[in-house]
Amino acid sequence: MTREVPVGVADELAPGQRKLVFVDGRSIVLFNIDGQMHAVDNSCPHNGASLASGPLEGCMLRCPAHGLRFDVRSGCMPGAGGLKLTTFPVRTVEGKLLLSVMGTPASSQA
Repeated sequence: MTREVPVGVADELAPGQRKLVFVDGRSIVLFNIDGQMHAVDNSCPHNGASLASGPLEGCMLRCPAHGLRFDVRSGCMPGAGGLKLTTFPVRTVEGKLLLSVMGTPASSQA
C-alpha cells in the first residue's frame, strides 16, 4: 500500500538545498534541483554509506565514501548499468511536501 507522508513545507528548500528526513525508520534525503523536489534513500547501494553530505553537482550526487555518482532524479549512475539508488516520489500539496512510501503506517518525523 502506498501512502503519502508529510516531510516539510515547500518553501523551506531553495534550489540546490537538501534536507534529511526519517520515515518509518528509513533515512531519506530530499533535494531541490532547479525548483523540482526529488527524494532518494540516504544509503549508497555500494556499501551503505550516508549520502546526505555528498557533494551535489547539478543533479549528480557523489557518495562521500567512494566517489560513486548518482542522478538524484532517477537514482541511476551515469552510463549503462551500474548501481541504482532507491527514489521516492515527492510532491507539493497546499504548500506541504508529501513523500510517497510503500508499507504500513508507522511513526514519521520531518
